[in-house]
Amino acid sequence: MKKFTKVLLSALLALGVTACGSSTSEGTPAASTDSTTTTETSEAATYTVGIVQLVQHVALDASAQGFQDELVKELGDAVTFDYQNAAGDSATCSSIVSGFVTENVDLILAIATPALQASANGTATIPVLGTAITEYGTALSIDDFDGTVGTNVSGTSDLAPLDQQAAMFDELLPDATTIGILYCSAEANSKYQADVVKASLEAAGKTVNVYTFTDSNDVQAITTTAVAENDALYIPTDNTAASNTGLIDPVASEAGVPIICGEEGIMSGCGIATLSIDYYELGVTTGAMAARILKGEANVSEMPIEYYQNPVKEFDAERCEALGITVPSDYTAVARD
Repeated sequence: MKKFTKVLLSALLALGVTACGSSTSEGTPAASTDSTTTTETSEAATYTVGIVQLVQHVALDASAQGFQDELVKELGDAVTFDYQNAAGDSATCSSIVSGFVTENVDLILAIATPALQASANGTATIPVLGTAITEYGTALSIDDFDGTVGTNVSGTSDLAPLDQQAAMFDELLPDATTIGILYCSAEANSKYQADVVKASLEAAGKTVNVYTFTDSNDVQAITTTAVAENDALYIPTDNTAASNTGLIDPVASEAGVPIICGEEGIMSGCGIATLSIDYYELGVTTGAMAARILKGEANVSEMPIEYYQNPVKEFDAERCEALGITVPSDYTAVARD
């Protein structure tokens, strides 16, 4: 009996040791596996960013490039882009955004106002950043806009000081008393700029006439009327105008009517001067905002709209020389593309 008891105790002790050993050997790898899985998941996190751009032109392209360069700098190979261009059609912007929502992208970049409007209407959950947007309150129909949208939308603005743009007429064209403002009636932010500049010019004693085209089909005809009735023209930051400077420039040049523009791309195509921002750097700023959102470091609903802080006075030397315009020393000559 004693012998049987000893054997039984030995067997139980051996079983207990084996069981404890099994628990330790299985538990430790399990913990290690969980830790490895978590690390691998974190390290392997990837992001898809949908980019919807209203139309191709120099300023918007530069914003897109700056945005992508900054995100790649921040996230490396972890970020991929679905970059689509709407070829100037607002309805196509909506279709592109619908595709992004179906794809469940991690973030949408909307370049230009119609792209932003389509994105804001298309999703209330996916973070949306705008860039090359002049005024978000106007674009999104927000009364008393305080600088933060407060929804899934934020971004950067390309608004330059409009009163300073208006003042350029006295600096460069002191004899111009009648100014025509030319823009696309379909672009809400263009109207906003036109209204502000019109008020500034009228306060300076100028007579102001406003001309709007609906799309590229009537740009040339409306420009022909505008140059016939004014000493000079102003074109705000306007996507349709930017895409059709090749139609505007010959008409204005033949008539000898100078154009002051809202941004560098339009000026390069048809103008004499601008107070402009750097659209590439604006894209970089937007990319940095996107990186903070994707990393979980910021909530898009709490992010205020960011603005470019150092606009530069620029001029086209060739057009100014042809028109006999004397340019002050604080303007920088910009080569045409």
